[in-house]
Amino acid sequence: MSDYRLNTKCVQAGYTPSNGEPRQIPIIQSTTFKYDTSEDMGKLFDLEASGYFYTRLQNPTNDYVAAKIAALEGGTAGMLTSSGQAANFYSLFNICECGSHIVSSSSIYGGTFNLISVTMKKMGIDVTFVAPDASEEELNAAFRENTRAVFGETIANPALTVLDIETYAKAAHAHGVPLIIDNTFPTPVNCRPIEWGADIVTHSTTKYMDGHGAAVGGAIVDSGKFDWMAHADLFPGLTTPDDSYHGITYAEKFGKEGAFITKATAQIMRDLGSIQSPQNAFLLNLGLESLHVRMPRHVENGQAVAEFLEGHDKVESVNYPGLKSNKYYSVAQKYLGGGGCGVVSFVLKGGRPAAESFMKRLKLAAIETHVADARTCCLNPATSTHRQMTEEQLNAAGIPAGMVRMSCGLEDKADLIDDLKQALEF
Repeated sequence: MSDYRLNTKCVQAGYTPSNGEPRQIPIIQSTTFKYDTSEDMGKLFDLEASGYFYTRLQNPTNDYVAAKIAALEGGTAGMLTSSGQAANFYSLFNICECGSHIVSSSSIYGGTFNLISVTMKKMGIDVTFVAPDASEEELNAAFRENTRAVFGETIANPALTVLDIETYAKAAHAHGVPLIIDNTFPTPVNCRPIEWGADIVTHSTTKYMDGHGAAVGGAIVDSGKFDWMAHADLFPGLTTPDDSYHGITYAEKFGKEGAFITKATAQIMRDLGSIQSPQNAFLLNLGLESLHVRMPRHVENGQAVAEFLEGHDKVESVNYPGLKSNKYYSVAQKYLGGGGCGVVSFVLKGGRPAAESFMKRLKLAAIETHVADARTCCLNPATSTHRQMTEEQLNAAGIPAGMVRMSCGLEDKADLIDDLKQALEF
């Protein structure tokens, strides 16, 4: 599918049926797979043959969908996980261990912030947070001898800061480590981080990729470009023998194109088992088939709502990268070609009480934890998705306590604006 354009890949990539096979991706709803001999199965356990033996590690349905996402991102290999959180954890833990250090943008999803700063810290993995628009000097100052990865979000959830991917990639590569980018909000329709220097791309497929609030899931895509053996001393898990697989060295056996995902599947997924169900993968694929049609509408609605809010006298500030007044407008034009997604954040005059009153009056937009699907929804992050963060951490992440995050769905933009008008009459 490499010769086809992205729109075609959304529909066709990942699965090509042979003569007489199902036209739609089949749901392989089976925990195990049968083999004729122990020798045949043994080759799978030794990573000497490709195939399936237990769905906790791999499943054909999942692999078809992962291959589509890898094709969309321009990567060489991909895998599905049970959630976006699992995808981010696996992508980092696959190359980090006790004693490692991560450099991360401070403007990231609250759950991921907590994962890195609290949970992974308990595992002996430290982190230094830097601003998403940090200078090269500031980025370089954050690195240590034990740094193993750099992490950021293309468009931060919900701060909507836009990462300067090339600057982050340059710093990461100067220190011999990969750049991992969560590309959930733009999706590959609006940004392909690998083209700007990212090495690993993650997604919460629960969001725009699914697009209908039907199935929780995550994905990891490897660019196949990072040379693990060139930095062998930093990544022993990939460049030295794995005793649990009879001494296989992933980077030698599977090369730059396959080492990262093979290890994440054969070792991390084997031990932790955060697999996406085949049924969820099937639903995800249905969403992917219309992703290229849906994303422009989300952006159109987000832009219209942002422009309306920017001109309203009860709105203190509006944050949307597609607005010319936005701090990240030029960066968004470079990496996203515009707004990049349908999520708008804004602060009402009157702070948290005003935001709470506003949300109570909404009729069309629903108050939900979810974001980025066909139906418009909103929330106050400080009291929901980011409630584990302190006031100082909220401010550092660009999330005032009174902020409202609105995810514009696929409804008519005039109806969305009418709903906002009446809700603002508090």
